[in-house]
Amino acid sequence: MTLNPIISQVTEVAKIAGQFIRQERLTFDADKIEYKGLNDLVSYVDKTAEQKIVAGLEKILPEAGFITEEKTTTKIGETYNWVIDPLDGTTNFIHGLPSYSVSIGLKKNDELVLGVVYEICQDECFYAHNDSPAYLNGKEIKVSNKPTVADSLIATGFPYYDFSKQAAYIELFTELMRNCHGLRRLGSAAVDLCYTASGRFDAYYEYNLNEWDVAGGIVILKQAGGQVVNFKGGDEVLKTREVLATNGKITGEMLEYIQKYF
Repeated sequence: MTLNPIISQVTEVAKIAGQFIRQERLTFDADKIEYKGLNDLVSYVDKTAEQKIVAGLEKILPEAGFITEEKTTTKIGETYNWVIDPLDGTTNFIHGLPSYSVSIGLKKNDELVLGVVYEICQDECFYAHNDSPAYLNGKEIKVSNKPTVADSLIATGFPYYDFSKQAAYIELFTELMRNCHGLRRLGSAAVDLCYTASGRFDAYYEYNLNEWDVAGGIVILKQAGGQVVNFKGGDEVLKTREVLATNGKITGEMLEYIQKYF
């Protein structure tokens, strides 16, 4: 299947869901939040947005199944499966803090082949498939060319329920803080990956991630010329739930820092 004809349709689905989320934020009542686990928040907005995305994608690729955060469908495809986070950055959304996003990836068997991330607050749509460049609102994007960690701005994510590696994480954070231009934590893994793809960040690392957090962004990052590995330097990131995404030039140096503590 050629993916180029459908990617514009997928971006439209993401934008429609994003428009719904943006509108709901105007009148959102924090009393409507639910807890899936410790500090793991959800609301009707996540669930309704996911239903809208699933309905839209079913029209585009009827044979595909779904891997979704909110489990609004259990349909599994034989070859193709959409990987959906309807609202990546729910905690930001609930508190009225940018940024948050819609993330859609497509898997062919075990290979990620298409990604769309719509950053709602900035109205920025990132997208790519495995035979295309990466784009932001129609303009091609590339990773940065920063050659060292010392030259780099780095993104990360904080653990919010599994604190078993907290001490190691803080030690790593402290060392990187002293050796790069700065560290940032935006609260949306999908956005962090896309900002690395577009050269705003030079690297991003985080552990304990779900595949719907990163599936869309990984495709975009790779097609922008970046590199994604786990903390051991291997290619498998979805099952290990570890992501180091870089511009490709500082991967080795970043792994040296990470592997001191992980």
